[in-house]
Amino acid sequence: MKTVQNFTAIIEKEEDGYVALCPELDIASQGNSVEEAKANLQEAIELFFEHASKDEVASRLKTDVFITNVQIAVA
Repeated sequence: MKTVQNFTAIIEKEEDGYVALCPELDIASQGNSVEEAKANLQEAIELFFEHASKDEVASRLKTDVFITNVQIAVA
């Protein structure tokens, strides 16, 4: 039976499209829209889990990823 895990997707606009990053696994993908970049990232993560050894998953998986804001005074 498969378990469902949640991962972070950071998506940012680049010149010709969008780049999506999963910081927990250091996996990235891209697409022409936010939705496409997210779907491509999801597929890349699924393929990683299908083909990576348990040792590779354990070595790449970061469980303590924090998304927060910082305030910086800029002159």
